[in-house]
Amino acid sequence: MTATDPKKLFVKSYGCQMNVYDAQRMADVLAPEGFVETQAMEDADIVILNTCHIREKAVEKVYSELGRVRELKKERNAAGHDTKIVVAGCVAQAEGVEITRRAPAVDLVVGPQNYHRLPDLLKQAEARRGIVDTEFPVDDKFSALPMPSAKKTLARGVSAFLTVQEGCDKFCTFCVVPYTRGAELSRDMDAILREARHLAEAGIREVTLIGQNVNAWHGKGHDGAASTLGELLYAVADIPGIERLRYTTSHPRDMDESLIAAHRDLPQLMPYLHLPVQSGSDKILDAMNRKHTRDDYLRLIDRIRAARPDIALSSDFIVGFPGETDRDFEDTMDLVRRVGFGSAFSFKYSERPGTPAAELTEQLPESVKNERIYALQALIMEQQTAFNAATIGKVVDVLIEKRGRHPGQWTGKSPYLQPVVVEHEVHTGDIVPVEITSIVANSLNGRVAGPARSAHIS
Repeated sequence: MTATDPKKLFVKSYGCQMNVYDAQRMADVLAPEGFVETQAMEDADIVILNTCHIREKAVEKVYSELGRVRELKKERNAAGHDTKIVVAGCVAQAEGVEITRRAPAVDLVVGPQNYHRLPDLLKQAEARRGIVDTEFPVDDKFSALPMPSAKKTLARGVSAFLTVQEGCDKFCTFCVVPYTRGAELSRDMDAILREARHLAEAGIREVTLIGQNVNAWHGKGHDGAASTLGELLYAVADIPGIERLRYTTSHPRDMDESLIAAHRDLPQLMPYLHLPVQSGSDKILDAMNRKHTRDDYLRLIDRIRAARPDIALSSDFIVGFPGETDRDFEDTMDLVRRVGFGSAFSFKYSERPGTPAAELTEQLPESVKNERIYALQALIMEQQTAFNAATIGKVVDVLIEKRGRHPGQWTGKSPYLQPVVVEHEVHTGDIVPVEITSIVANSLNGRVAGPARSAHIS
């Protein structure tokens, strides 16, 4: 590398949409320092592992990856290229100095609340390897983050995530988020709207508002008083250029009337809602500290569907939670049958060190967990297949995102987050009416059924 060559940055993200957003903002923070992103780890002067701590074995997965990166660092150093290794995200927050003890090749460990300090931390790491910064700062990291250029923003796609809320105060007994991301923090509405306008001016057509518990957002509104996510959605919907809105992930306890009204009133708000319930058993919901019952959830679904009859629902489920009986599991299966989901995510319970559920004595054997997860996933797949099949013959608006695998193909997504493939002369960013003609695996095929609403993006 010559003095004029740019330095290269490789970021590998694990887990949720929050980490996708954070990874992009890390790249934005380092861009003024002369770093450009690369898709090839072996070319990188800095390798950042942006980690997730939600699932079992997440920590060991990070250490395994660090073993590979360590060997890459040795090879590059032998060739005269300095390489820095950074561990960021929730594993960094949870493990802290333990990472530098087990993986001495790591130069920097930084928690999710501190990545805006990356330039300064990397300068410190030049003098001393093993810097750890996992404190929860008093300053607002978002105010320190630079806005990427319009070109860079659009290069990431015509859909974008926008973090509006971080942390969680719910303390579900299975979850590490309150310990790795901290207490609930809501950004001010004005700051969010500035970022949303920047995205729209860059050519972004779809914005997803994200947070660990996004519908608990209560940032300051224009009048300085606490606002609601529903009110925020109305404000973002007024920004010219933003054609589609989504938000994730939500908690049933925070689904208030203003948010339900937004689903009724805003054509930009897509008719797809991810609303985790976790279990259909009141006994298990209580043990999880969810603070809602199955009946609360079912009545909430009725209210949402009354406001937006064409809405599709998604959810999260945990099976095999400590103490879950056959009857408890059947309550979950019954809830799935009663609601009918367009899609859902399901997981076997895994102990997370430091969480209350890990201390419970009624841990279930893996054989029981496996039997139940297979049964639940089969039911969910049956519902998803039926939901996809019901779209055949219908015309849906598809946001075109990129070229397909084969010549002449383009891919995009429906309002229900279904991948859709068309063979037609369209452009990235177009919103096109498409008649769905068939299903292939988890994607839909269709034919263009009318003129596009063009974003004029080349």
